[in-house]
Amino acid sequence: MVNQSVLGPWLRRPVVRPEARLRLVCFPHAGGAASSFRPWQRLLPDEIEHVTVQYPGREDRFADDPVDSMDVLVREVVDALRPLLDRPCALFGHSMGSAVAYEVALELRRRGLRVPVRLLAAGRASPHHAVVGDIHHQDDSALIDELTRYGGTPQEVLADPELRAAILGYVRSDYRLIETYRPSFAEPLDCPVSVFFGSRDSECGARDAGTWSSTTRHPLTVTAFDGGHFFLVPQRALLVEAIGRDLGLDPRRPAHTWPSTP
Repeated sequence: MVNQSVLGPWLRRPVVRPEARLRLVCFPHAGGAASSFRPWQRLLPDEIEHVTVQYPGREDRFADDPVDSMDVLVREVVDALRPLLDRPCALFGHSMGSAVAYEVALELRRRGLRVPVRLLAAGRASPHHAVVGDIHHQDDSALIDELTRYGGTPQEVLADPELRAAILGYVRSDYRLIETYRPSFAEPLDCPVSVFFGSRDSECGARDAGTWSSTTRHPLTVTAFDGGHFFLVPQRALLVEAIGRDLGLDPRRPAHTWPSTP
């Protein structure tokens, strides 16, 4: 059984839980990083071991070149996940991360590897229905306006010239990835799919959430939360509770160890 806390460049696991029943693999939004999911560790039930994908070009992977191709990203992530498939996994993705999670689920199936027990998507229509923009072609001011509109990046960070330049580099790469991505046309997943969205999210409303029904052979589970595109920050506890519910686990059993690494 894999039990080391260091899983190579692509994955972060704050706490090792050898007795966990399944692993929850999380995929951040465009411009996001593994640290955004760190607070989940104290909320998840003990039956879940939490793993987050760390995209290159940010945080402790700042020196690594960003990846702007979905195909490359998915291949790298699936290669990294292979040692963790000794127990059931569920995949959770927010915004761009939901599309990455979907493609990872398909790639696992294509390779004949263990497929996820559930796909959980948040903040974006299904890959075949999502609106595609062209922000990655525009100048820095347009990219800053986009980040400001979503509200996921602190204004003090964008106000600092050095920090802003560093962030815009990998954010633009992420936007290029998701805006040039063409989803796979494949048979529906055999696992159930859950979708979460913010009630005031202009990018993903109830109708957008419902488009994920075409990605699964099972009835779709959709849950709305109060908030905008980044509802998962103020609604973190309720979202984790809903994830535990959809995974058939008890979300009221919190972890006892606060993570010591990002």
